Amino acid sequence: MDSNFLLVPKIINGAIAGIVGVACVFPIDLVKTRLQNQQPGPNGQLYYKSLFDCGVKTFRNEGFFGMYRGSGVNLLLITPEKAIKLVGNDFFRHNLKTDSARLPFHRELLAGGGAGMCQIIVTTPMELLKIQLQDAGRSGSATSNGTVVRLSATKIALNLLREKGITGLYKGCGATMLRDVTFSAIYFPLFAHLNALGKRREGSDQAVFYHSFFSGCAAGCIASFSVNPFDVVKTRLQTLKKAEGEKEYSGIIDCFGKIMKHEGPKAFLKGAMCRILVIAPLFGIAQTVYYLGVAELLLGLKKP
Repeated sequence: MDSNFLLVPKIINGAIAGIVGVACVFPIDLVKTRLQNQQPGPNGQLYYKSLFDCGVKTFRNEGFFGMYRGSGVNLLLITPEKAIKLVGNDFFRHNLKTDSARLPFHRELLAGGGAGMCQIIVTTPMELLKIQLQDAGRSGSATSNGTVVRLSATKIALNLLREKGITGLYKGCGATMLRDVTFSAIYFPLFAHLNALGKRREGSDQAVFYHSFFSGCAAGCIASFSVNPFDVVKTRLQTLKKAEGEKEYSGIIDCFGKIMKHEGPKAFLKGAMCRILVIAPLFGIAQTVYYLGVAELLLGLKKP
């Protein structure tokens, strides 16, 4: 690997990018999870009427820190997750170039999809634990006889390991792979093409920070909307404790079928606006931080 691809600073930049991005958008991600998990009651009633209503009720019932329920595990695991995703895409793009240093479109798709495939080893358990914590207030698992039951990622993880072994932490892995590989195959080529249109930084081949931010937002918006049906299925499959009267699912196909039958095609767009509001700024911030070269500054290296 030549000097054009320095692995250590890219990993550090990816980790910093993930932490900053998640800290900014996590409350919206919590609202997205609760909206996606919500199923109509016996009379078709819904507890959360909209994105705003869900946010207000969550804040009123659980306070400011309730909006960050599950953020600890997310911040802990987002470091390797974002590092793998961002660095993996760069790595594959670097090694899939042709002799003329070009990267054909089909190889861009392969690089993005490869990055998404690599990240699921971290993403699946991270999402599984995060969803249980985020959904606790909606499903009622956070209360017992009016008393709040404190859930923790450690407790949930240990219970899963005790009952089902390591495979328990990888429930919904297939749906996670379906979502993340598809997302990355759409997002990274789109971001690269949008980012290439921007003004360059002085003395660098990198785009100015604000163009990277808007390119990340635009690509994230399109990619996140495109894979929202997969995200709804993944969220349903990874929710271990259902609220009273909610359906269980045996797998991806069963979940798709039951949602379509009982809730209609619109159900696959549940949380879509929330997901866009999470992913667009998350990747805009992450790409900006990633390309600012914070690690190079810390390590005393020349910025790319």
